[in-house]
Amino acid sequence: MRIAIFGAGSVGGYFGGRLVQAGEDVFFIARNEHLKAMQANGLWIDSIKGDFRIKPVQATDDPNQIGEVEMVLIGVKAWQLAEIAPILQPLIGEETGVIFLGNGVDAPSQLIPVLGGEHVLGGLCRISAFLIGPGHIRHAGVEPYIAMGELDGQRSTRVERLRQAFERAGVNAIVPDDIWAAMWEKFIFIASISGVGAITRAPTGTLRKIPETRQMLEGAIEEMVKLARVRGIQLPSDVATRTMAFIDGMAPAVIASMQRDIMEGRPSELEAQNGAVVRMGKETGVETPIHAFIYSSLLPQEMKARGKYPF
Repeated sequence: MRIAIFGAGSVGGYFGGRLVQAGEDVFFIARNEHLKAMQANGLWIDSIKGDFRIKPVQATDDPNQIGEVEMVLIGVKAWQLAEIAPILQPLIGEETGVIFLGNGVDAPSQLIPVLGGEHVLGGLCRISAFLIGPGHIRHAGVEPYIAMGELDGQRSTRVERLRQAFERAGVNAIVPDDIWAAMWEKFIFIASISGVGAITRAPTGTLRKIPETRQMLEGAIEEMVKLARVRGIQLPSDVATRTMAFIDGMAPAVIASMQRDIMEGRPSELEAQNGAVVRMGKETGVETPIHAFIYSSLLPQEMKARGKYPF
């Protein structure tokens, strides 16, 4: 497949690199020093699944140099979606699919007005990875996983072809019967672990071990399960139990990307995660006190990182 990876950081770089290994025609869209390093030296990935290097790398900062592709995988942060959506236009052909692999459930509503509903798919991934330097990614934990699907639940050739490409790349990829339910299940996990982690500045192993923070995690998960069901999302009956079981199975040192960004003073996905939970709770009349506490407590740090209220 001819695939464009928009945002070749930890998520896009890892999954794009695996697709290159599998023989797919992959183009990376990146910028600044990360782009220069990939163009000069290739893409290095240290992984618990085996280290590898991609060289040469088809990398640019200009989608016009690539042209139309069959699939666009977006690996930027959720708060960057509105900015980058119009830039995707040169990549879009008649049958092109676009999948946001990041966190949250608002991506389709942001992309469809710009790109058209016929192009936007649902998707999610699971991985713990981060940049350790330009052109260099570390996959530190979590079995890499991709889920994707048409938003209307229909099976399509383009989704199946992408699933097969990931399968050849050694990535666990599925097409769930209900991509919205799958996206919400990931959202429930990531917003809860990110929020509690960012508040406490503690890694996953500590959060789940201390009774008080474990109870906070469980409460945050339950708030989101209730919110999803009120909004008509058909979640499995055991979703809360499964989410905690997944957290219990994670490597103790894992830190969510939002938590890492906040701890290092960078803009984060606070609005797209805990902020979105609070907003949707108000819209639907569902109380979300734990997420409201998390959001309000982290908001000054977020505004400082964005240069709005330096202190």
